[in-house]
Amino acid sequence: MEQLLDRPGAPGDPLEALQSALPDAAADEVPHAVVVRLAGARYAVAMDRIAEVVAVQALTRVPQGPRWLSGVANWRGRILAVVDLRPLVGAEQRPLPTSSRLIVLSWGGVEAGLLCESVVGLLAPGPVVGQPPSTVTDDAAALVSGVVDDGSGPVSLLDVPAVLALRHRLGSA
Repeated sequence: MEQLLDRPGAPGDPLEALQSALPDAAADEVPHAVVVRLAGARYAVAMDRIAEVVAVQALTRVPQGPRWLSGVANWRGRILAVVDLRPLVGAEQRPLPTSSRLIVLSWGGVEAGLLCESVVGLLAPGPVVGQPPSTVTDDAAALVSGVVDDGSGPVSLLDVPAVLALRHRLGSA
């Protein structure tokens, strides 16, 4: 099965130079983050990677696009690609609830919308306690940089550069 994700730091990775130019957070420390629900699980998205959280807008489907590309939306007068990670994490695509939100991700001059079922809270800085379990798919593991425990259970740390790197696969989808 063809990999759907570019892995940051891989030889020839176009994001490698961008990553080295940005300040590097401690690998074992979680920054302030927004916790969202996606495919029934909780994911944390670093606040410094979020441009805005908005209600889900009307999407225009992209013909022959991959299942994880929900379409495009108008965001502040610009066309914004909107990603739904449920197919990549092995979850069924069901209609989104009314609590759903669009998280506008921004990193290295690239922006994309991330569909989530809801925003459930905030995560304070703290230590990363583990990696994704070995039972998750390779595609799902590539989207997660670690796991934390917020006292209510595990929260996966979404790797925003990995999500935005999906754009490199649009031509081969």
